[in-house]
Parts: sequence; C-alpha cells; structure tokens
Amino acid sequence: MQANDVRVLKSAAIPTSAVGVVTVLVAFLAAGGKGALGAAMGALLVGIFFSISVAVVSYAARVSPQMMAIAAMVSYLVKVLAIMAVLSAFRDTTAWNTQAFAWSVVVCTLVWTGFEVRAFVKTKMLYVDPDAGVPGKGDA
Repeated sequence: MQANDVRVLKSAAIPTSAVGVVTVLVAFLAAGGKGALGAAMGALLVGIFFSISVAVVSYAARVSPQMMAIAAMVSYLVKVLAIMAVLSAFRDTTAWNTQAFAWSVVVCTLVWTGFEVRAFVKTKMLYVDPDAGVPGKGDA
C-alpha cells in the first residue's frame, strides 16, 4: 500500500472510529446494551468493508493504473451488495437492536465517505508521468 493510500485510509478510519464510539454511546443511552452492541457491530462492519475497499483499489492501482477506476467501481458495488445482504440477513435478529445497527451503518458510511473524499481532494497526486518523453521523438 502506497503512502497516499495509507493517508487516505487513516483520514477516513480515524473519524469513523470516533463517530462509531459516539453511535455506541447514543445507542446505549437510547436502547441499552443491545443498542450498544448493534451500533458497535454496524460501525465494525463499515470499518472492515471500507478498509478492504481501499486496499483493493490500492492494489489495483499498483498492478495497473488503468484498472484503478474499474476496481473502485467494482469494489463499491460489491461493498454495497454485501452490506445490503448483511442488513437483510440480520433483519430479524434479537442479539442486538437492529435499528441501532442500521443507523450506525448509515452514519459511519456517510462519515467514512465524506472523509475519504476530503482526503483524496487534499492528496497531491501526479496526473501525468513526469519522466515520459515527448511522443514521436526518438531517443536521440
């Protein structure tokens, strides 16, 4: 994983972790222990899924820069489908409060996405290859 990717991951993971703790506290106050467990599971789900997505895009960019956009779109699609599958699989669970779980997923997803966008905007990345030669000119 490149330094820029680690920076983006940290820039999104740290605020999401802080918001995850807040969602656990709010859910505990609102729904007790089951609410706190649901919120913790939701925050953990978002953290794991989004971290995997950053790692996949980073790997794709290193292997083939042209595949980075495709890897990002595919990992996003898989991530959304997987989160929907998990939400529907645990819809009727009694182990935790499902509303706290769902709200935690929504809030942590919004925070992660917002801070990931912010990190990408602030990251200075080259859009051209500075070592590339002028097309049509031989090595003279």
